[in-house]
Amino acid sequence: MNGAVSGPVGVGVIGAGVISTQYLDNLSRASDVSVHMIADLDLDRARARADEYDVAGAGSVDELLARDDIDIVLNLTIPAVHASVATSCVEAGKHVWTEKPFALDRVEGQRLLDLATERGLRVACAPDTVLGPGVQTARRLLEQGAIGEPVSALTMFQVSGPEAWHPSPEFLYARGGGPLFDMGPYYLTTLVQLLGPIARVDARGTRARTERIIGSGPKAGTRFPVEVPTNVAALYETVAGHVAQSTFSFESPRPRVGVVEITGTEGTLVLPDPNMFDGEITIWRAGMMPDDEPERHATTGHGMTRGLGVVELARAIRAGVPERASGELALHVLDIMQSTEESAASGAPIALVTTASPAAAMPEGFDPWGATL
Repeated sequence: MNGAVSGPVGVGVIGAGVISTQYLDNLSRASDVSVHMIADLDLDRARARADEYDVAGAGSVDELLARDDIDIVLNLTIPAVHASVATSCVEAGKHVWTEKPFALDRVEGQRLLDLATERGLRVACAPDTVLGPGVQTARRLLEQGAIGEPVSALTMFQVSGPEAWHPSPEFLYARGGGPLFDMGPYYLTTLVQLLGPIARVDARGTRARTERIIGSGPKAGTRFPVEVPTNVAALYETVAGHVAQSTFSFESPRPRVGVVEITGTEGTLVLPDPNMFDGEITIWRAGMMPDDEPERHATTGHGMTRGLGVVELARAIRAGVPERASGELALHVLDIMQSTEESAASGAPIALVTTASPAAAMPEGFDPWGATL
């Protein structure tokens, strides 16, 4: 694609599971993209999802990759095959937007990124929550000096585990899952966007049980193995010298989710849940009393949720500029998570081998719904 091309960018979806509805709710209404086909190993499921969203094409992955009218593939497969499916897409000459994590380890992630670079293609990656009004407004406040000079950060995600509500949670406890790889991308991508790349991590992890039981759906009562740590506590040091404390847990009956706080020399900025695109932002000042109300800051921006990054990617490709949720950023976040896992296993700090710069800020007037192409 180049500047001479006009009209919506063609999109194909691989994976017709639960999360596909969140993307299709938005992409089916966005003017700058057009979903032409949905593929899945279960052809009946692909056809049903296509019919649900009035998408003409449905079928196999090979059929999707052979189509000339698809420029971007939306890769919504399970984490274990994210990199292999994305590689097939790149080999077929397609740009890719893949669900997180980017890959299961930094070696296959780097291999995918190198292949895309060699072919002149993009391999962008979730989460696109960092492009939403919540994180973008917080970023503007930080850049305006609203809390002085940032010093430290705190993030926290603690629940008892998704097997209580997810009908097929096994992949969330397999390699590439667990609270770190499942939820870490939201919190860690936010930290990198606000404080810059991570240089070093010192972490510890535990696994409370070797088996879990599915609590709902047709497989309720089924036991399955736990292959990864289910509670991870990490201390991160950024290249710029900030320190962040993070907890990722599937072991806590008391839920604490969405905690992202940046503390500076003049206050603490509290962000919305990084798994969401918007929400309340507050600032707490030194000397406040327990009954005092924090400063409340309204967020500004559009109302699109998942799929926002696909639209931004399509526009970036046409404009010939870097996409914001880039493969480089996703690889660095993957390196952070793998290094965290390695540090927890060894009990020793780990220096990261990758880096990434925060993406350019989103324009305040960015409209993902309108026709710009």
